[in-house]
Amino acid sequence: MKAAEYAALDALDLAALIASRDVTPEEVRAVALKAFEALNPSLNALVEHWDDEPLPPSGPLRGVPFLIKDVGVAMAGRRNELGSRLAQGLVAPFDSELMRRFREAGLLTLGRTTVPELAASTATESLATGPTRNPWNPRYGAGGSSGGAAAAVAAGLVPVAHATDGGGSIRVPAAVTGLFGLKPSRGRVSMGPGLDEVWSGLAMQGVLSRTVRDSAALLDAIQGHAPGDPYRIAAPERSFLAELAREPGRLRIGLLVHPLNGARSAASMVSAVEGVARQLQEMGHAVEAVQPDIGLDWDTFVELNARFWAANTADWIDALAAQTGRPIDGSTLEPASLALYELGRGLSAIDLLGAMHWRNTVARHMGAFFTRYDLLLSPTLADQPPLIGEYNRGQENLDGRGWMHRVFQQSPFTALANVSGGPSMSMPLAHDAASGLPIGIQLSADWGQEGMLLRLAGQLERALPWSARTPELWTGTLD
Repeated sequence: MKAAEYAALDALDLAALIASRDVTPEEVRAVALKAFEALNPSLNALVEHWDDEPLPPSGPLRGVPFLIKDVGVAMAGRRNELGSRLAQGLVAPFDSELMRRFREAGLLTLGRTTVPELAASTATESLATGPTRNPWNPRYGAGGSSGGAAAAVAAGLVPVAHATDGGGSIRVPAAVTGLFGLKPSRGRVSMGPGLDEVWSGLAMQGVLSRTVRDSAALLDAIQGHAPGDPYRIAAPERSFLAELAREPGRLRIGLLVHPLNGARSAASMVSAVEGVARQLQEMGHAVEAVQPDIGLDWDTFVELNARFWAANTADWIDALAAQTGRPIDGSTLEPASLALYELGRGLSAIDLLGAMHWRNTVARHMGAFFTRYDLLLSPTLADQPPLIGEYNRGQENLDGRGWMHRVFQQSPFTALANVSGGPSMSMPLAHDAASGLPIGIQLSADWGQEGMLLRLAGQLERALPWSARTPELWTGTLD
């Protein structure tokens, strides 16, 4: 198999070729490993890769090369270091439920992708592993916290990769690297058995892909509760992959152009989202400008997230320090992580109950919004991502709340769906000529409505296809 052929195929196409014996899993693995060796030095998307993983015996995606994020999933016998010097060398003793489902799907996991330290950022530029570069323009980052996964998929190293999303960490990197990224509803994918939920219910598991159908197929493979899960969401009426063949019907869509923090989206983002709004109207959907009432002012919204992020991060850091015997200081942690740690250690139980109350307020207000509209349309980001190094500059001067305001200033649209719990997706429906970077468009729905999102995603993918666009760093050029 040639690199150009491999890079042109999505996961379902590769699986079909392997199943028909037109290509062997060993040939596919060899091409993927060749791509890793050739492009990762320029991308820094992988923490490590390996060539000794046994081929799964069965599964609908048997033999398809795959990567896991260095946080949020445990793979027995492989390191799980969370992008942090504090956790270096830690090895997972068993597979998490999600890893078991990846194996049952037949995916061939070949490595770990880079993350910002403890996934507490939307830029993947940790001190432990260095900055991950965007294959479209290496002067820019690949977003975060699933930046390594995004860079790897966008460059064609693998067709699909594991990702997580606690405040936009699937959708932000999807937006800046030209990928499809769907954050599922709270409770759609199990966090077990080691965890009941992550970041007090804000974080969800998913994947990044170059086609809508790959994300749908992977969601079919990993969705569903496990024994003891704190949430149990109704199973879909049909497979998510089957939803792509169905028309979405006429949808009521609210258009939010500028973020709720009072800032203004960049002209390129405004132009992109308004262009998609016109396309949706031409398809027969009803689109109108909205300003959703989330029940809180912006500072309170950031504060509720800060309390959940900081409390969970502090607990995480204490556990890691106990495991490794390392100190909790600047020799093991970055300034932003230490700032979140200090904030988290200073919070009370009543502070967390207050955050839970605010989360309920947002969820109730967004629930009311979705009785009037089917979807909320916005840019995924308010502006293009900063150049490598800019995001983290001066973090040593910020306390925990200051860091959270920086994170949410960079990504003001995405966290609303994490707090409300509903599904949200970013689609690469536009491109910025000045930077050479893709522009992501976000669509969010009510809790449990992944099927509706995927039906519309399929319709938009057909109307505004992106697969012909390939980045500067691309596996298909390696032959």
